[in-house]
Amino acid sequence: MNAETGSIHNHVRGKRPISVEELKQQRKPVRNPNQDYKESLSVMDRLAIFITDRVGTMGFFFIIFIWTAFWLAWNFLAPKHLQFDPPMAFVFWLFISNMIQIFLMPLIMVGQNLQGRHSEQRAEADFEVNVRAEREIEVILHHLEYQNTILQHMLETLTNTADPNQLKPAPAVEAAGAGSDPPKGSG
Repeated sequence: MNAETGSIHNHVRGKRPISVEELKQQRKPVRNPNQDYKESLSVMDRLAIFITDRVGTMGFFFIIFIWTAFWLAWNFLAPKHLQFDPPMAFVFWLFISNMIQIFLMPLIMVGQNLQGRHSEQRAEADFEVNVRAEREIEVILHHLEYQNTILQHMLETLTNTADPNQLKPAPAVEAAGAGSDPPKGSG
């Protein structure tokens, strides 16, 4: 290292940003919140999510709608001896409908709570990624500031020590420009 290079390093000493390798060593490994979530679920949790995912679809709505329409139509339009739930009261239909609601309501709530927990884990992972990206951007900005400081010091050194006559173009560039003809127009 020559005297000039040593002078530049002394000028910016203490401000040297961390290297990429140092940054990589400081990082925590990236975690997959989806995998963490799936591993944390019990069999009952998986069942609740399965039911919540299926019940909350238009397919399930159409099944219930068709079942209800068929039930009501059969008990209104079928001959009296084939009707199994007397019209207008529909006691058996109401009983089955209420049982479905009573069983599905808590299951759906459990499934929604589990899905909410998964959303929170994904949000936390996104936040960690954002914090990591912010840290990496800060390192990049420090590198740019460091390089800018070095370049400014080099420019100051050149302008303070250089004779204005020495700041002329190199002779090879001058010779190339002097001996060549100006470009000809195409017109």
